[in-house]
Amino acid sequence: MSFNSFGHMFRVTTWGESHGPAIGCVIDGCPPGIPLSEADIQPWLDRRRPGTSKFVTQRQEPDTVRILSGTFADERMAGPLTTGTPIALHIDNQDARSKDYGGIRDKFRPGHADYAYWAKYGVRDYRGGGRQSARETASRVGAGAVARKVLNHLVPGGVTVRAAMIQMGPHAIDRARWDWSACEQNPFWCPDPQTAERWGDYLEGVRKAGSSTGAIIEVLAEGVPPGWGAPLYGKLDQDLASALMSINAVKGVEIGAGFAAAAFSGEDNADEMRSGPQFLSNHAGGILGGISTGQPVVARFAVKPTSSILTPRRTIDVQGHETDILTKGRHDPCVGIRAVPVGEAMMAIVLADHALRHRGQCG
Repeated sequence: MSFNSFGHMFRVTTWGESHGPAIGCVIDGCPPGIPLSEADIQPWLDRRRPGTSKFVTQRQEPDTVRILSGTFADERMAGPLTTGTPIALHIDNQDARSKDYGGIRDKFRPGHADYAYWAKYGVRDYRGGGRQSARETASRVGAGAVARKVLNHLVPGGVTVRAAMIQMGPHAIDRARWDWSACEQNPFWCPDPQTAERWGDYLEGVRKAGSSTGAIIEVLAEGVPPGWGAPLYGKLDQDLASALMSINAVKGVEIGAGFAAAAFSGEDNADEMRSGPQFLSNHAGGILGGISTGQPVVARFAVKPTSSILTPRRTIDVQGHETDILTKGRHDPCVGIRAVPVGEAMMAIVLADHALRHRGQCG
C-alpha cells in the first residue's frame, strides 16, 4: 500500500492497523533545537482517545506516546531538543477485541471501505477495519502536536489552532452564542452550551437505537502571517482541503464561506480592506489566490455517519452472494466528535509545512 505520507517540507508518514500491536508515525523535516518531549504530545492525544464519554467508542486505549527517535538531551540541557532527524512516535494498541469482527470476515459493511479495499488489494484486515479505521488518526494527532511546536518556534507570538463541532446530524449551533471556552465543558467540543445539551439527548437516542449520525466541524487558525502558500499547485487552501478530506469519514470540505459563496453577489463576497491592512470581513477564510492574507484561516469539514451500526443492512459477501450484515463491537455513534482534535492536527501539519516552505523560498 502506497501513499501513507503527507506533506513536503514537514512530512508525516503514519503506520499500523487498528488491531495490530501498535500504531505510530514518522515525522521528517522538523527543524532542530525545538524543545520536545512526550509531555508536549500526550495532552493532544488525550483529547482524541476513545472511552472518554458514553458518546464515543468504549474501546479503552490510554494512547500513551513514546518518542523513539529525533530528540536528544544530556546533563547540559533542561530537556530534550529536536535534532533535525526523523521523529518516530509509537502508540501501543492495548484493548483490541478482534473476536467482535469474526461475523463480518467474509461480508462487506455498507458505507464502509471494506468492498473498495477488497476490490483494490484482494485482501483486507477486517479486524476493526485495519488501516481504514479511525484508530489511525491518533498518529496524526501526535504529528499535529509536533507541528504546533514548529509553528510556535517559527512564528513570533505563535499560531493558535482550535476547532469546534458546529452541527450534529440536522441540529446546528446558534453562532450568536459562540463561546470557545464552552468547548472544553461538554463532550461534543460544542461552542454553544444550549445546543450541546440538546445534542446529548439527541445522540443518546441515536446510540440506544444502535444507529449513528454525522457532523460538521469548523477549524480556525489565528496568528498565521500573510504570504504562506503558492499561487498555483501549492495553494494553502488546496493542501488544507486535501488534508481534511484525508480524515476518515470526511465527505466535504469548504474554506471560508465555502459553498455559501455561490449565493453571494460580488459586492457581498468581497472582503473590503482599510489601512493596516484591516479586512472588513473574511469570506475568503484567510486565503486569497492560494496565499494566506494574515486573517484567521477558517475551514469546515463534514463527517458522514459511522458505517458500523447495529441495524441489519443488505450487502454481499466476498463470493458476491447477497446477504445481510449486523455489525457488533464498540463504535462511535458520532465519529465527528473525535474528529475535532484530528481536524486541528491536520490544520497544524499543513501550516507547519507551509511555514517551512515559505522560509525556504522567501527567508
